[in-house]
Amino acid sequence: MAFGAVLMVGGMAMQQPADACTRLVYLGANKEVITARSMDWKSDVATNLWIFPRGMKRSGEAGKNSIQWTSKYGSVIATGYDISTTDGMNEAGLVANVLWLVESSYPKYDGKKPGLTIAAWAQYVLDSFATVDEAVAALSKEPFTVVTDNVPGENRLATLHLALSDASGDSAVIEYINGQQVIHHGRQYQVMTNSPTFDEQLALNEYWKQIGGTVMLPGTNRSADRFARASFYVNVIPKSEQPDEAVASVFSVIRNVSVPYGITTPDQPNISSTRWRTVADHKRKIYFFESALTPNVFWVDLKKIDFSSETGKVKKLDLGPDQKNTFSGGVNNDFEESAPFKFLGI
Repeated sequence: MAFGAVLMVGGMAMQQPADACTRLVYLGANKEVITARSMDWKSDVATNLWIFPRGMKRSGEAGKNSIQWTSKYGSVIATGYDISTTDGMNEAGLVANVLWLVESSYPKYDGKKPGLTIAAWAQYVLDSFATVDEAVAALSKEPFTVVTDNVPGENRLATLHLALSDASGDSAVIEYINGQQVIHHGRQYQVMTNSPTFDEQLALNEYWKQIGGTVMLPGTNRSADRFARASFYVNVIPKSEQPDEAVASVFSVIRNVSVPYGITTPDQPNISSTRWRTVADHKRKIYFFESALTPNVFWVDLKKIDFSSETGKVKKLDLGPDQKNTFSGGVNNDFEESAPFKFLGI
């Protein structure tokens, strides 16, 4: 199973273990909920945006006993190498983000329980659920085994954790630690970065809460430091009643925890350049995208997409190498009909 490209999903450096990416949820005025994430990686993630309608028949791509499902909800997603879903929002306002977690350890796949390639983990959730509560209720029963494998040519597994958020402001962080699924579910879980495990991140963040962000905040690119900064700023930015102002504030926070473009630190492989950022407005159903190498923020309005299984089409927005293709404003009409990509698996 060739999972080299899947690893791009989590934003790890190709040659060595790495921590990268940040996800945060803003809880604003008038029940405004906005989720943002950064994608950090040493090289081009080959990301494109896709529109998926309802009614798509899916396979877990894990061999003979792969889980099978049909998408109940349409979605807009960002890929890694067009073989995996790294990020996205569905038409019900559920957002899924996958980030790297080196401590992840999945159950051994023996073929008895249905398997799901890690490349489609986020897509399974977006296809299947409208809320975090629904997703957690289903995933807690462990209907499948997440199937991963070594990086080609290396003795190291693809290891990711999954963050979910919905239009109500509910959140969940799902990890596999020592072969066991661990779910942190609650509105208070607004931030996720990378190592250490989520429970330890929460404990570390308590220290910075006691100091107070107006006194001092950690400023490095380390995962725990990004966690502390994101946790502080996402809760102190103004809760504007103007949606555009709220989105601007959230963009300012995710940029604050991004890594300047071009930075690589040989002895600290966890520091990788931020390639792109997304901001998902759950209430307005707008999915914003910002590439580090283009001058504009652009967006997809999910309310204007035909997601129906009868007439909806799979469509792709080609972002180009290094996501250099330049777009501005709403890009719904720039998507082109395309054959769906196949998730990488066995």
